[in-house]
Amino acid sequence: MQGLHPREMTATRIVLNLPVATVESRQVVPHLESEALQPDSLAFSVARVLLVVALIGAPLAFGAVIPWAWMAVGLVVCLALLLWVTGSVLRGRLEFIWSPLYMPLAMFLLLGLAQYWARLPLDRSETREALVLLGVDLTIFFLVSQLFASGRSRIWRLFGPGVLLFAGSLGLFAILQNASGARRIYGIVETPGDLHFGPYVNPNHFAGLMEMLIPVGVLYIVGRRGRSSVAALPLLVAVATIGVAALLLTGSRGGLLALSAQTAIWLILLARGNQTGENRRLAKAVAPTILAAMLLFVWVDSGRAAKHLGLIFHIKSPDWVGSSRKSMALDSLRMWRNHLVLGVGLGNFETAYPAYQSLPTDLWIDYAHDDYLEAAAETGLVGAVLILSALALFFRLAFQDLRHRLTFEDGWIRLGAAIACCGLLVHSFFDFNLHIPANAAWFATLAALATTGGQLSNSRHSLLPSCDTTYIKSQNQNHQLMFPSPKSRMRGK
Repeated sequence: MQGLHPREMTATRIVLNLPVATVESRQVVPHLESEALQPDSLAFSVARVLLVVALIGAPLAFGAVIPWAWMAVGLVVCLALLLWVTGSVLRGRLEFIWSPLYMPLAMFLLLGLAQYWARLPLDRSETREALVLLGVDLTIFFLVSQLFASGRSRIWRLFGPGVLLFAGSLGLFAILQNASGARRIYGIVETPGDLHFGPYVNPNHFAGLMEMLIPVGVLYIVGRRGRSSVAALPLLVAVATIGVAALLLTGSRGGLLALSAQTAIWLILLARGNQTGENRRLAKAVAPTILAAMLLFVWVDSGRAAKHLGLIFHIKSPDWVGSSRKSMALDSLRMWRNHLVLGVGLGNFETAYPAYQSLPTDLWIDYAHDDYLEAAAETGLVGAVLILSALALFFRLAFQDLRHRLTFEDGWIRLGAAIACCGLLVHSFFDFNLHIPANAAWFATLAALATTGGQLSNSRHSLLPSCDTTYIKSQNQNHQLMFPSPKSRMRGK
């Protein structure tokens, strides 16, 4: 029994040998470096490429808010899932990484299905569409956990700069479009009110995307310091600068609050870490980025974004949040009170809201501009408890054992993903970013990277086996601990 100790809450790897007809016993053994270095199959590589294509294409397709766009994303994700299953079959074993977050997420999906089959929602078609979108996001979370979170160092060396370059190129496009005064997205698509920014109809949602990409890119730069060439680091900082400037140019107050919250989290983690060397590395990467981004913002902004952002310091101003959002928040609470346990039905806020609307307007209100209140109104107390439990698990999984994780190449990217999710969670108090399919897909991706496979991938970069990694195998392998199956227990008597 040597080596037994209380295990931390973390992701575990479960491996089932498919060709074995009967499994008489199961065991827990450390993950071996020789097994970690096995080459990925072609099916897994193609599945990763498809996921990346979906993540890049969704924002470019107006945030995938148009039905054909989010349907295309869903089809690509389903194809990636099929390739993952095919690769597992061809390899002869099913390798499955378990995350504690699977339980509350699966239960939330089952709650929506129960609402649908019980005919609880006013409009079942809206619930069906919401379930499809939720299923796509949960599939992305699962696939990223399996294909990326436990990936080899080569995958992380591509993922970090890939996110950074995507943020920089998308930000540059948005800045140039804003500076040119273009009234149409891509010069073709008209938008109501000419308030678009980049490929997004709503600037706040573009800010939501950038606040997820920027932390990953910046902390990738920090992690690469000392490994990249002297010429490469200024280029990476310049790309991150463009992303930050683009976020500020949206004029999104929720985006600015999210960015401020992310910065505060960085400072708190650094203060708790008490690592002077790491503090200097972060300061050398972040300080030039913020300074250059502010200069670029002042140079490009016509005054509209600065004026809009300035309202954040005038809380008593009627324009700070707006009476409409306060009214929608109170109306959402009344909706929740009248449907306390199960809510009005997933995706049915828009249908149920007119009966609770207190603000006189001829506009059709489709979202509450507060993802938390809207989720509570749609899924009731049961859904609220599941959401809170998922958030508690996320924070515990994402920020545990940081000092150890940051010693590995992928640790900084994982930390960036965790901070990115925190930023969008803050922004969700003021907007509905999680209802934008592209932003929801990126959130699911980064949440998976931040919470699953942390200990697993570390073993790929260390000569020491990880004690937090578990394998479940059939009895024909060498093992340390035996757990008899139900059949063997019955025969043993």
